[in-house]
Amino acid sequence: MGYKIDGACLNVEFSVMGPIENNVYIIDDGKTAFVVDPTCDSDAIISQLGKRKLAAIVLTHRHWDHVGAASALRRKTGAITIATAIEAPYIEGTRSVPGERHEAPPCIVDHQVSHGDIVQIGDMPWKVIGTPGHTPGGMCLYIDPRFGCRPEGAPLLVSGDTLFYGTIGRTDFQGGDLGQMKQSLKRLAVLRDETIVLPGHGSITRIGDERQRVFARYADDEPGFGSADDKIVTV
Repeated sequence: MGYKIDGACLNVEFSVMGPIENNVYIIDDGKTAFVVDPTCDSDAIISQLGKRKLAAIVLTHRHWDHVGAASALRRKTGAITIATAIEAPYIEGTRSVPGERHEAPPCIVDHQVSHGDIVQIGDMPWKVIGTPGHTPGGMCLYIDPRFGCRPEGAPLLVSGDTLFYGTIGRTDFQGGDLGQMKQSLKRLAVLRDETIVLPGHGSITRIGDERQRVFARYADDEPGFGSADDKIVTV
């Protein structure tokens, strides 16, 4: 069953899937669609897409519950995969972390990105925000409605396992780091209050609602997105 999100600058729907209840998002601008973190059941995701053509599969980080159906979905739809350069070797299966659970089939990463890049999916320009802490190469994606989508809608943040409703992603896994997580939260804290947050698990929230629940505990509002030059990755 898919749930639709109202008030956003793009069309967003999601299903809760898999043994630890991942949110799997389908986002589109009316012409181009992409999927975020397909945990399992590629056929169910394809069914939910309906007649929409899938252009891309975004993987916010390497954990098995976020990439489990990526390889099958890529093969069945021809969509390209996008992940950070840091996470790509683990998603592709050429590197592994001792003791880390990995049940997902390896998946080729077609486009490797870094903090500060712009990922252009159709008419949607998404800013890559590097958010290490849960994993070393975790990322969020942010889109501003003033650029390439409905200007009356709210900005969107795909937050993976960095920011949740009322809490943050775990930092006690292999590769996790609370200090890095705090710095990542500072990057998110500069976003506008009305930004809709699409987390990897749990309830949808907004940046403004997490200022006291999360940011006041871990981060202040000073740093921005860093000084990396923007690069364009066109899908």
